[in-house]
Amino acid sequence: MTETLENRVTVSERAAKRIAAILSKEPAGSMLRVSVEGGGCSGLQYKYDVVDGREEDDLVLEKQGATVLIDSISLQYMAGSEIDFVDDLIGQSFQINNPNATAGCGCGTSFTI
Repeated sequence: MTETLENRVTVSERAAKRIAAILSKEPAGSMLRVSVEGGGCSGLQYKYDVVDGREEDDLVLEKQGATVLIDSISLQYMAGSEIDFVDDLIGQSFQINNPNATAGCGCGTSFTI
């Protein structure tokens, strides 16, 4: 899938480093799939999976040895988002800064559009 300015999703430096570290412990060719599915306390939630193959409609983001895949349906909900990694007093987690989300939960994994 071709990325346009309207659907651009970015990966922060911190997230790319963490993803690359995770994938380095997986079999060669592994990638991180980020998707959106129904559920969570706000209606939609992000899902993270390590996979070994791409789908035809995937948006492929590559940065610092990390490969992130987003399917075309999830991309509709994530357009304009940044995938980040946060390490603070509360703990470590991937967070998606999504400009389309109108509400979210305290844990940052579910959202409403």
